[in-house]
Amino acid sequence: MAFRTTANFNNASKPWITIPTELIGSIPRITALLEGQQAYKAGRMSKNKLDVLQDKAVRQTIAELEKTGPGQITDGEQAKPSFLIYPIAPLYPSEYAFDDMIDCFTIIFSDGHQRTLPRLTKAPFRYGTYAVDYVRKAQQYTRRPIKQAVISPSALSNVYPQATIPGYTREQFLDDLVNEVEKDIRLCLEAGADKVQMDFTEARLSLKIDPSGTLLKNFVQLNNRVLDRFADNPEYHNKIGIHICPGGDRDSHHSLDIDYTLVLPLIFDLHVKHFYVSLASERDRKKVLTMIREYIQPDHRIFIGVIDPIDARVETAEQVCDRVLEAARFINMEQLGTTDDCGYAPFSDDESTTRAKCYDKIRARVDGTRMAERILNTRK
Repeated sequence: MAFRTTANFNNASKPWITIPTELIGSIPRITALLEGQQAYKAGRMSKNKLDVLQDKAVRQTIAELEKTGPGQITDGEQAKPSFLIYPIAPLYPSEYAFDDMIDCFTIIFSDGHQRTLPRLTKAPFRYGTYAVDYVRKAQQYTRRPIKQAVISPSALSNVYPQATIPGYTREQFLDDLVNEVEKDIRLCLEAGADKVQMDFTEARLSLKIDPSGTLLKNFVQLNNRVLDRFADNPEYHNKIGIHICPGGDRDSHHSLDIDYTLVLPLIFDLHVKHFYVSLASERDRKKVLTMIREYIQPDHRIFIGVIDPIDARVETAEQVCDRVLEAARFINMEQLGTTDDCGYAPFSDDESTTRAKCYDKIRARVDGTRMAERILNTRK
């Protein structure tokens, strides 16, 4: 918890409580990188040249994010193919396949477009790259604290084929998966990441697949297998968070129609202190905030979404301030933070929002949070 003293108000003797504000992760890729990705896929560009473009994109994005406000930043996920498949993308097609689409896990968005996970074809499950590579690259270009997003084991559990792999059971696969996700997180923390955020966007989607809630319970249990491995290290445990949202890609969601209040009770069973909860896109924010108030624990911090990346309109700082003040009626100020509902381009080919608009929205979040912070501190 961040405190500082102030002499600007009548209650100067009371400690000033800061409301932290954080980016979820992604920013749309720069045009040169998007063109380079297409050239690489078509065989017209070498991997080395693509790496150079990614490096330039990371440097440019960090410099631009530094201008949106002080504090922690990300690399905009410029070098990730997507938030979902970055660890296994280098292993396609040697260890993964799309040849049997019926056996591939597919996410269908509200506008009809789809995103599909490849099917694991070769044991054992392993990562082809770790997120620590992104952390180390970002650290070359900034002295700011770096936040790194990683994918949840529950999301990647869907790459195991329904038909199974001979000699490699699902239980063996899950053991390997948990080990790799733990390593992904631990390497980032050892490299000095300020925060590691596990993306669990399939939480809400799971109730669309299995309305009974059994799949969601299984997902929570699987994610806890990883989170529990950091329980004996308070420093690391305090730097890990979970992001929950209805999915955002190409200006559409995959599970916004699922009642949030059916998901949240199980979400608070996760063994983590920091929760990044989409809220700006919700029709009934007070209903969600009421449930958060019911389940929040004293050691939790809730980063509420005050910006909707899919909304074409740029929120004003005043709107953000109002949303923070609304949330403060349900969540203690000491446990409150702000964020965006989702990343701005979780998949690398998502160009639905301009980078300029993203930065305007981020500045509104930062400025609006500070406005609310000043108001709430004067009320103490």
